[in-house]
Amino acid sequence: MGKFLLDDIYVTVLFDSGADTSYMSLKMSKLLKRTPTPLNTKHVVELANGKSVEAAHVIKGCNIVLAGQTFSIDLIPIVLGSFDVVIGMDWLSLHHAEILCKEKVIRIPRSTQEPLEVQGDKSGAVVGIISFLKAQKCLRKGHTAILALVTDASAKEKKLGDIPVVRDFPQVFPEDLPGLPPHRQVEFQIELAPGAAPIARAPYRLAPTELEELSKQLQELLEKGFIRPSSSPWGAPVLFVKKKDGTFRMCIDYRELNKVTVKNRYPLPRIDDLFDQLQGSSYYSKIDLRSGYHQLRVRDEDVSKTAFRTRYGHYEFLVMPFGLTNAPAVFMDLMNRVCKPYLDKFVIVFIDDILIYSKSQEEHEQHLRLILELLRKEQLYAKFSKCDFWLREVHFLGHVVNKDGIHVDPSKVDSIRNWPAPRTPTEIRQFLGLAGYYRRFIKDFSKIAQPLTLLTQKGVTYRWGESQETAFQYLKDRLCSAPILSLPEGTEDFVVYCDASIQGLGCVLMQRDKVIAYASRQLKVHERNYTTHDLELGVVVFALKIWRHYLYGTRCTIYTDHRSLEHILKQKDLNMRQRRWVELLNDYECAIKYHPGKANVVADALSRKDTLPRRVRALQLTIQSSLPAQIRDAQVEALKPENVKAEALRGSRQQMEQKEDGAYYVTGRIWVPLYGGLRELVMDEAHKSRYSVHPGSDKMYHDIKTTYWWPSMMAHIATYVGKCLTCARVKVEYQKPAGLLQQPRIPQWKWEEISMDFVTGLPRSQRGNDTIWVIVDRLTKSAHFLAIKETDKFSTLADVYLKEVVSRHGVPISIISDRDARFTSELWQAMHKSFGSKLDMSTAYHPQTDGQSERTIQTLEDMLRACVIDFGNGWEKHLPLVEFSYNNSYHTSIQAAPFEALYGRKCRSPLCWAEVGDSQITGPEIVVDATEKIAQIRQRMAAARDRQKAYADKRKRPLEFRSGTGYC
Repeated sequence: MGKFLLDDIYVTVLFDSGADTSYMSLKMSKLLKRTPTPLNTKHVVELANGKSVEAAHVIKGCNIVLAGQTFSIDLIPIVLGSFDVVIGMDWLSLHHAEILCKEKVIRIPRSTQEPLEVQGDKSGAVVGIISFLKAQKCLRKGHTAILALVTDASAKEKKLGDIPVVRDFPQVFPEDLPGLPPHRQVEFQIELAPGAAPIARAPYRLAPTELEELSKQLQELLEKGFIRPSSSPWGAPVLFVKKKDGTFRMCIDYRELNKVTVKNRYPLPRIDDLFDQLQGSSYYSKIDLRSGYHQLRVRDEDVSKTAFRTRYGHYEFLVMPFGLTNAPAVFMDLMNRVCKPYLDKFVIVFIDDILIYSKSQEEHEQHLRLILELLRKEQLYAKFSKCDFWLREVHFLGHVVNKDGIHVDPSKVDSIRNWPAPRTPTEIRQFLGLAGYYRRFIKDFSKIAQPLTLLTQKGVTYRWGESQETAFQYLKDRLCSAPILSLPEGTEDFVVYCDASIQGLGCVLMQRDKVIAYASRQLKVHERNYTTHDLELGVVVFALKIWRHYLYGTRCTIYTDHRSLEHILKQKDLNMRQRRWVELLNDYECAIKYHPGKANVVADALSRKDTLPRRVRALQLTIQSSLPAQIRDAQVEALKPENVKAEALRGSRQQMEQKEDGAYYVTGRIWVPLYGGLRELVMDEAHKSRYSVHPGSDKMYHDIKTTYWWPSMMAHIATYVGKCLTCARVKVEYQKPAGLLQQPRIPQWKWEEISMDFVTGLPRSQRGNDTIWVIVDRLTKSAHFLAIKETDKFSTLADVYLKEVVSRHGVPISIISDRDARFTSELWQAMHKSFGSKLDMSTAYHPQTDGQSERTIQTLEDMLRACVIDFGNGWEKHLPLVEFSYNNSYHTSIQAAPFEALYGRKCRSPLCWAEVGDSQITGPEIVVDATEKIAQIRQRMAAARDRQKAYADKRKRPLEFRSGTGYC
């Protein structure tokens, strides 16, 4: 198998000695500029999947280039799967070719030269992933199946001697702890509450296997000197917990002792503070101490309090046991003292986990050596099998950290994805406990979880309804597709986006177009009575408090959708609450700026994983390329007597016709059956993919109705779009302005009359852009979305205009725009005067004049918001696909997609696979066809204008202005 040149087109070729003849896929045959020749007799070909297809034509004399030499080959077009061409025994035997399977080489002998060797692709077989149901179906039919466990043969067992630096410190990684630890600067103490008396509990009953394990572990602890026989009045029972590897861990139930112990308040570090130290790091090593607690002695006078009772005797610990309330705090104290010289410089510690981080390989070698020397000196020992060194990505405290930022641990994602719906308040608390650990990844976490938290409150009847199920599923979805959060770089350029509502407070911390963290909380009872002004100011104060460690002492910008907050620091009439908050604001160097709520593209700077695993890529490609085949297979199953009733075809069954590809069509559109769930797949591709970006139900229906058909398709699409959570979050309701609708005349030709405007105030992208220049053709509705900087000079804008508009569409006759300073500049007007373009400016503060670009901007903002919610990354990365989606979606006024109106034919997309190579027309036909289409579009626009004006002017009257009223 390999890729080779066939008539100037690269194709995937399989050399198959089991095929009698050579074949080509139907799709590829349409791309070749060759005329098929009818076969004398029809060929029936049995495919690898057991199905038979008929072939009636052959394409003769195709030229294929193998190892630099051109060969002629005859190919029969049939339906193929993963390959474009299959070369069979007819061609192989003609050229006396040998297939060397082990080397993946085709050897072709030549009379006067060395044999020609054609090298195949060594990257591995084509991946084709099938579902469990399909595999089950094959097994029922009697097909042989082999279950293969694929492992990496090159993977070697980790050895101490193979790891640089680490191999110089074998004393740090013993097979077991050598015995009692030395006396350290910290010893474990148990201070009792005043009046506490010794407590002893009877031993628990244990199973025979547990008794055997108890005897074994007691003997090991005695041999190491970790425990000794005791006569203490204290006594706790023993129980066993099964570990991941199937072995048992002995635990002492110290709950009664913990109740009377004075709590040690030594602080454990905040998880987010630890991650903040990792900024700019690229190399990591993780060290896990071996039985860390057993490397710390118990103070002599407290040894008796650790006593535990078993069937085999009464014992007490000389080292710190598991299960005591102050154990984590004391061990954290020890590790902080030991690592203090390097703490937060290149090492962070959480109890017995040590993470070393560095910016370069050279630094990491130095840092790793220093820490290992420190552990050797302090006689602290690590478990080599649980340590990892020289990593570019590390799993630490339930997160994955690399140079790009912080990710959610995939294993935790699997737990969340498979979590069943809670049935009790306790189960809700368990779910929210796991989900809440990752709340910094989820925008508006508290608002989303509110229906769930309500059911955990006292006095609330547990009733799991639609709102709870929606919140539960949506929270799972957000957690399973959580973005990568960046680590802060330095202390500058922080931006906070705030939003408040009756559901709660939410804010996003960003730095240089990258999301650092999300924060949210629900409103307290008394806060529900706050005015909107106080709520919006309250969320600003909430953000400053929760991110004080980032924002205090540095300049930052806070965006809010409440305009009056821009002047809060200058207002004099404030209530007591506002005065208190303003006093807090004065401690920060923050500028509060207004940002319209629906235009707030807060999530635009989200950064998710760009790279999918290769297996997932193969899965996506397999699904898309096999969609026609899936539909054909589903049609066969759907038409079986036991399934056909559910399809509700009624009279449409008589209208069906089967075409050459074997599929059934209704009025020229392929029928998508209910069987197999393919309707959902088609609607997902037409609504949620990167090539569609959440169109409305009408647009979506017109986009797919030309290719697909099923009963009640319009109603199904409307229901599907109505349930889309992303659409519900990003789509805006627009109100009609006052006055009668004023409409410019209809243009005569494509890109003769255009309109343009700017979308400003966007988060700065990685390329430094913060503005989108929107340019729309008023006839075809086709548009260009160009990323620029708000500070770009005229020369830059002129270059972009010439490159993107003039070079592609020619010089326009007229340009409609608002009175932006860039459009009113003398240089801009002089340039268009030299071109002969007329500049039509809108009345100040009257955007309806430029209604075309204004409506396009509204659509653009909706699409950008949907894009970043679904796919992540900054807004500029999505802009090309958003432009593609906009130009390839149906517009009501022209009753076509802008692409089709502009170029005279529909654009190919992953969903419209039937369009590929279907039609070929000559130059004169193109001109005639384009002229006819433009005439049709102008007629449709005229009709649409009449409908729009009648609707817009309903219950409206002309606006009348008088001199001296302040409007002019």
